[in-house]
Amino acid sequence: MTDHARALDELLTSMRPHLHRYCARMVGSTVDGEDIVQDAALKAVGAWQDSCPPQNPRGCLFRIAHNAALDFLRRRHRTPEMQNEAALADAAMPDAPDPDLATTSLTTFMRLPALQRSAVVLKDVLGHSLDEVAAITGTSEPAAKSALQRGRVRLRALATEPQDRSPPMLPEATRARLLAYVEGFRTGDFDAVRAMLADDVRLDLVGKLARQGSGEVGEYYHRYAATDRWTFAAGIVEGRPAMLVHDRDLPSATPAYFVALAFDGDRVRSIHDFLFARYALEGVDLRPLDVGTGQDRLGSRTS
Repeated sequence: MTDHARALDELLTSMRPHLHRYCARMVGSTVDGEDIVQDAALKAVGAWQDSCPPQNPRGCLFRIAHNAALDFLRRRHRTPEMQNEAALADAAMPDAPDPDLATTSLTTFMRLPALQRSAVVLKDVLGHSLDEVAAITGTSEPAAKSALQRGRVRLRALATEPQDRSPPMLPEATRARLLAYVEGFRTGDFDAVRAMLADDVRLDLVGKLARQGSGEVGEYYHRYAATDRWTFAAGIVEGRPAMLVHDRDLPSATPAYFVALAFDGDRVRSIHDFLFARYALEGVDLRPLDVGTGQDRLGSRTS
């Protein structure tokens, strides 16, 4: 690895949690946010591998991540238009930073227009200056200031609204596959777990490695088979099936991390394992599966 490539790899590693905090709030999903970070990292590597990094590589990475998040939202048809700068210019100037907004849930952030959401996340969650916010979002500084003020006001109003949401429900077939997958971990029957993998299953051991194909992904389970550190439970993360992983050495109602799963019929199609990305727990909507009653327990989001 060249010095240039090594420096870029170190920068991406150090910035990954910050990029994830931004992307997860921009798209309202910690799992999708991680995919966007990976996409942004690949774009940065492709842009910089044959040339020197820009003068402000951190700002450039956030700009790439910002654009990748907007592209994702456009594909999902969930992108509000970036607000007109002339209209924003009439808004009041922003007050002092509000660190309490950093604990707002991902789904609540999604109720803001894109520019407001971006400004609040960059300023109040990640601590960027207003000129950095403007540079990352591609707007003027007055527009960034106005979007920040409006976003803060809207988030404070949303925080006072009652949380009256029904617990998410998984289809019965998905519940059964999830419970079978988790049971394999509980009993150490990883041959049964491997038998559930689709031929083209994708694994993302977030921040460490990616694999595809049942043969390569099957080797991933050796790490779990070799330790009794973890306990496992079925759960729901952002409405998706997930395995919640607890640390025996650190008893807590909150999992140490989670593994998000996607099924295609009775086969596991994709695995996002956040063992090395514990930052993904922040603000995530995570709920244990109540196996006894057949209902999904209403849990609290983590922060």
